[in-house]
Amino acid sequence: MAKTALVDWYDTPRWYDLVFEPGTRREGSFLVALARRHGRGEPRRVLEPACGSGRLVVDLARRGLAVEGFDLNERMLDAARAKLARRGLEAELRRGDMARVPAGPAVDLAHCLVSTFKYLLDERSARAHLAGVARRLAPGGVYVLGLHLTDYRREGSQVERWVVERGGAKVVCVTRTMQADRRKRSEAVRTRLKVRSRGREHAQETNWTFRTYSVREVLELVRSRPELELVATYDFHHDATTPRPIDDGRDDVVLVLKKRGAHKR
Repeated sequence: MAKTALVDWYDTPRWYDLVFEPGTRREGSFLVALARRHGRGEPRRVLEPACGSGRLVVDLARRGLAVEGFDLNERMLDAARAKLARRGLEAELRRGDMARVPAGPAVDLAHCLVSTFKYLLDERSARAHLAGVARRLAPGGVYVLGLHLTDYRREGSQVERWVVERGGAKVVCVTRTMQADRRKRSEAVRTRLKVRSRGREHAQETNWTFRTYSVREVLELVRSRPELELVATYDFHHDATTPRPIDDGRDDVVLVLKKRGAHKR
């Protein structure tokens, strides 16, 4: 195995997709079901902050929805555009920062499922993001937001490992989350990928920092945005038939935030 290279794995969308692609259809169905159950009914327009390589953009566009996504990484956006073109689908994609949600038409559904929200490293940015999404939601529309929670009592690091093989390539992904710093509200995260493709192997590593959220901190943040109401919580199994209490001890949560106000169709 070659020496591990320090690479932002968002600059390698092919390997990112191999890790996350298997759950895409289930996630898409979950999002549509939540919009029907808690929002304005059948969704028509969708917004995805931090849309990445476009796996959910493509899935929801394939279902006939008008999809808009934004992301800071141009390589991810290029990969998303290429996927759409190969399938003869359309979506509006642009470069954008989560802390400054781009203006645009009202949407029925917004979503950000895989803890990307935790890249917003201070309270001001997190509140600005929620306010920006709320401005884009039509009254009665929902924002489905997923993130891993932090138990400050837990000592040591946590490790998640995935092994995926498809199209002649194999990716082993190991993500280690270090012990949280409660005072700074931060945790260091390291992802290492080992990739074998076409008889060649390489390893790459990405390091970043996440903002931490306990159950109490999540609820305080939601209460800071009175235009949004927390109407349900789920977990990362993405089963829309089984809501879960936010304080049941699990390490992840999916929030369904509904924009207050009367709505008509």
